[in-house]
Amino acid sequence: MNEPASRSAWTDFDWRLLHPAPLTPLQHVALDQALLDEVAAGRRAPTLRIWEWAAPAVVIGIFQSLRNEVDAQAAQALGIQVVRRISGGGAMFIEPGNAITYSIYAPLSLVEGMSFRDAYAYMDDFVLQALKELGIRAWYQPLNDITSDGGKIGGAAQARRGGAVLHHVTMAYDIDAAKMLQVLRIGREKLSDKGTTSAAKRVDPLRSQTGLPREAIIARMLDTFRQRNGLRDDVLTDGEMAKADLLIREKFGAPDWLSKVP
Repeated sequence: MNEPASRSAWTDFDWRLLHPAPLTPLQHVALDQALLDEVAAGRRAPTLRIWEWAAPAVVIGIFQSLRNEVDAQAAQALGIQVVRRISGGGAMFIEPGNAITYSIYAPLSLVEGMSFRDAYAYMDDFVLQALKELGIRAWYQPLNDITSDGGKIGGAAQARRGGAVLHHVTMAYDIDAAKMLQVLRIGREKLSDKGTTSAAKRVDPLRSQTGLPREAIIARMLDTFRQRNGLRDDVLTDGEMAKADLLIREKFGAPDWLSKVP
């Protein structure tokens, strides 16, 4: 694939790392928009953000139907908040400590001229390398799945706006497949005839494939990114958090956003 002259290289940028304390589901989805806009405006350097979760959640993609994807009654009974993000892709079932979630916010020039298919794989190449170093032969299953010999590991989603790209990934670490089937309708329909054991195999957790603590896998991912591209520790600014809080009040916390696609 010939690279257009206008395409940037990873090493053209001063990459920053955000790995803050656990945040609420609404804070996470609001920060994705706030930070994407900050990078697009040139107020923030391109950034890799690791998500830590303060509460369980189901996060649905911007184009997904709420009622088709989620059993709202089951989610409420289990204390699981349902939120909608600005990127596409499928529903994510999250409990604190059971997933590895990250977002990359970069100028659109990083994927200039690439198809969505190629851009997904390109943005996650560092993760495939990190997993390989941990003994997992992982590859990209187009359009947006990361998989291995042991089964699906995770999925990606993207959003592009204002001259910047958001690339978002969630990988299963130690998923509670039975609980997932209670709240995700699509997963239930696909897997109920096979039982919970098959569900666990379908989204095979990294814990079973590596035997490592979640923190060790994240550390290897960050080391790989740092060695390839450079990466400096950073913190969320008060202004960025204020923008996220405003977005929660005006958009992400509003019923009409959650039911954007009923």
